[in-house]
Amino acid sequence: MWNEKKHKETRHKHLKHQGRLYLKRGVAKNSRGIIKNRVRIENRPSRVELRDRFRDLEVDLIISKNHNQAILTINERSCGMLKMKKVSSKESKGVGAAIIDLLEDWKPYLKTITVDNGKEFADHLVVVQQLNIDYYFARPYHSWKQGSNENLNGLIRQYLPKKTDFTKITDYQVKQIQEKLNLRSRKRFNYENPISVMDQWLFNSEVAFIT
Repeated sequence: MWNEKKHKETRHKHLKHQGRLYLKRGVAKNSRGIIKNRVRIENRPSRVELRDRFRDLEVDLIISKNHNQAILTINERSCGMLKMKKVSSKESKGVGAAIIDLLEDWKPYLKTITVDNGKEFADHLVVVQQLNIDYYFARPYHSWKQGSNENLNGLIRQYLPKKTDFTKITDYQVKQIQEKLNLRSRKRFNYENPISVMDQWLFNSEVAFIT
């Protein structure tokens, strides 16, 4: 039959699928949605786990009720400082641009970013280039590997429950939530707030740079 088709015979047209070739089940999915050139969390320096420096970030998206918008959250692991920004969609270029915009003022201090495997983070190489930072992807279904961000997102959901429509939330409201959480005392820091803890880390970093 394939020889007939190759030589322009027509009997293959009477077949149900007209002689089309199909990949084996599962093969078509092998490369679909894979983020190219990603570096797995297993390659992340073990120092990051210690949370003993103002350097390392966890990044995530909180999705709107109708999946039509999202809020980008960036959490610094050592002090719990939060940066938030509303994005119009999960499209990777917009998410990447928002990460760069939010982190511009922290750029001199930063070393690593850790995200999940969502396609919204596919523009990671642009972020790496612009911020001169190492970028790592957690293993699928291992959200606990980003424990700091999971906990912080729980606090954010106190202000933005899961059924919230983000189209009705303004950028100003997002900034207000960010400020409230950065001023909120944490048991983890002996009831100091993230802003105070960040100031201590930055002061120590500046002293280290001077000496």
